[in-house]
Amino acid sequence: MLRIEHIVKQYNDNPVLRGIDLDVQAGEFVSLLGPSGCGKTTLLRILCGIEQADQGRILFNDSDITTQPAAKRGFGVVFQSYALFPNLTAAQNIAFGLKGQSATKARERVEEMLALVGLSAQAQRYPAQLSGGQQQRIALARALAPKPRLLLLDEPLSALDAQVRTELRSEIRALQRQLGITCIMVTHDQEEALTMADRIVLMHRGRIEQQGSPEQLYAQPVSQFAAGFVGRMNLLPATALDDTHVRIGEADVVCAAPAFNPGEPLLVGVRPESVVLHPAHPTALTNLFRARVTETSFLGPMVLVKLYSPSLDCQIDAQWPLRHDSQLPEWLQGEVLMELPAAALQPLVAADMLRRAA
Repeated sequence: MLRIEHIVKQYNDNPVLRGIDLDVQAGEFVSLLGPSGCGKTTLLRILCGIEQADQGRILFNDSDITTQPAAKRGFGVVFQSYALFPNLTAAQNIAFGLKGQSATKARERVEEMLALVGLSAQAQRYPAQLSGGQQQRIALARALAPKPRLLLLDEPLSALDAQVRTELRSEIRALQRQLGITCIMVTHDQEEALTMADRIVLMHRGRIEQQGSPEQLYAQPVSQFAAGFVGRMNLLPATALDDTHVRIGEADVVCAAPAFNPGEPLLVGVRPESVVLHPAHPTALTNLFRARVTETSFLGPMVLVKLYSPSLDCQIDAQWPLRHDSQLPEWLQGEVLMELPAAALQPLVAADMLRRAA
């Protein structure tokens, strides 16, 4: 449906997009995820026609739209700032994009959109009389009213409080599925991307670092950056010993690392929820190390446990889920045994090694 071919963009000799290639399928919800300055918003602005790429092409249904004006692309856009007209009512804001239709058809479409976003009762209110969440729903209804070929969302939830963000995540995803519209959303919020997208495109320094389903990006990060940006990850400096072992600190650890040569430095990643904690008495398990609890932090449904392991010579975060009693066991306050399951360990190339190779 949408094909992006080698898009390049720079400002004053500063590269912002460095050859982006991406295909988006009909009906897909794709999230462009990354930190500020990675190029995701610039790419969205190029897609909607607000900016032009220095190099590359954009194809939509096999038609080249690279230089087509924004108004002719037929894309709906929702911005972070809502961009509602303050002197128009909610209904009039939605109707703004329906110019050229008869008054009757426009009114019917506005009523349909208001009902779709659950704001029929607020039709005659002005933006200043609406909450932030209601304003964003009206902005979404306005973008959907002309039946766009593609919906582009630029950080649509970042200006809202946490509870409203959570509600709108579900609403936007449900609307997208209900309408079957293709959607591309820019966000810096990993939770938004993980909960809303069919596919996440992780961007870093103007390039695509990794793309795949939310489950793939979380479970199989391909780099130090991907591991650290999507979810929380312990990154442990290590040295490869052979195909199945690495050395961390003074300890030999079972970890499949066939891509690394013996003696080669690497990082071993492990998610906090994969670290298993046991009472400090002998247990016949692989990758079991003594550790000392240095700090605990209550985070609602679980406790974040910080540990130091002398043999690994590093600090590791673990998670301890809380049950109905909301109490940590007494033994989880001093010396414990920490298990790093071999299947949960991710061998990764360190970022500084990549920079030296570039």
